[in-house]
Amino acid sequence: MVKIDKLKITSASKCLVDLSMNISKSTALVGQSGSGKSLTLKAILGMTPSSLKTTLDIESPFDLIRGDTLSFVPQNPFTALSPLTKISKQFYTDKSSIKEIFDMLSLEWRLYSEYPANLSGGQLQRVIFAISLVNRPKLLLLDEPTTALDASLRDEMVSIVKSLQDKLDFSILFVTHDINLASTLCEDMVVLKNGSVVESGSSRDLLINSKEDYTKLLIESNFINREYRQ
Repeated sequence: MVKIDKLKITSASKCLVDLSMNISKSTALVGQSGSGKSLTLKAILGMTPSSLKTTLDIESPFDLIRGDTLSFVPQNPFTALSPLTKISKQFYTDKSSIKEIFDMLSLEWRLYSEYPANLSGGQLQRVIFAISLVNRPKLLLLDEPTTALDASLRDEMVSIVKSLQDKLDFSILFVTHDINLASTLCEDMVVLKNGSVVESGSSRDLLINSKEDYTKLLIESNFINREYRQ
């Protein structure tokens, strides 16, 4: 388990994030836009803007080294890769390791020599996961990776993550505003509002017996949005 004993991010005028939390085998960080979810990820990655003051005290059973034990999947698979660079040139490891992760993801090897524009949304998403997981990280950070995807590809993403987690034994921190999707993927959940944790616990318990009105509002709004999309 990775423990964030203290994370505080401040601008010149106000505190943006002030929290502590645990990252278990699969933890979702949920909240509305502007709640501090992405800033929290950036702090873990060491990528907060220089204009902000960041204090991070974190305990981990492994060193958090980007690209080695710590990896990241961004929001939009359609903009995450260089469009003018072949897929083969966007990996930075040996070819045999890439072939192995392609096989795990059921990716056709011919795609290795293609440009991103020649791939479907689902194929692009799998390539992003391949790049993120080829070095066998211990912790995978997911920043709203379903935002640009339709329902079938969202379901595919969940299936991909669960399958690879079983095979490669990594932990997940899944950032999303979709509390129902979060509960499908993650056993535990942390609810964030205005940069602070308002509630945390098992995903099942929070969905069934949340104590905070803010969490109940997230659940209700997700349900309404899903009904509307259908």
